[in-house]
Amino acid sequence: MQATLKLSAKQLLRRITTAGGISVMALVLAASAQAQTVKLSTSAGDIRIALDAEKAPKSTANFIAYVKAGHYNGLIFHRVIENFMIQGGGFTKDMKQLPTRPPIPLESRNGLQNVRGSIAMARTNDPNSATSQFFINTVDNAFLDAENSRDGQGYAVFGQVIEGMDVVDKIRAQPVGDRNGQQNVPLTPIIINKAILEPKK
Repeated sequence: MQATLKLSAKQLLRRITTAGGISVMALVLAASAQAQTVKLSTSAGDIRIALDAEKAPKSTANFIAYVKAGHYNGLIFHRVIENFMIQGGGFTKDMKQLPTRPPIPLESRNGLQNVRGSIAMARTNDPNSATSQFFINTVDNAFLDAENSRDGQGYAVFGQVIEGMDVVDKIRAQPVGDRNGQQNVPLTPIIINKAILEPKK
């Protein structure tokens, strides 16, 4: 993974200034040139994510295993909170939960931050309980980083959206309600039609 993906938002802005006005997206795309990427083809549009196997090897390998198995195909973003995050990877549009692989160890102290556009593993109160569910931060959520979190554990970031933040923003703006005991479920299902592991460039 190239160094740019490890920069904070402020560092990126400083880099833009010194780079003569290069866009944030251009920098992120350049940084992700050698990264493994996954495309989430959703009913709202495509989202491409660059994974950071160097800093989050277990979370990245776990996510890739689910992608390869076709686990995410047909699942929905089942929890959407506009100024927080969008969460998926656990439920069908009928709100049925699929079986998962064993949980993985928490990798929240890897230097990656819960900034806008980052993807992280969802979990229960048990720090080492992440399985298939993930979330994409729609704003900077520093309180989810280990050093700032209430439980001292935080949530493990393992990649960054490099294309499709407009789609993420479209999803986060969806009207939501309660369904089958779950809160903040989009009233119109947002379906992950297919998760695709893309060839490395």
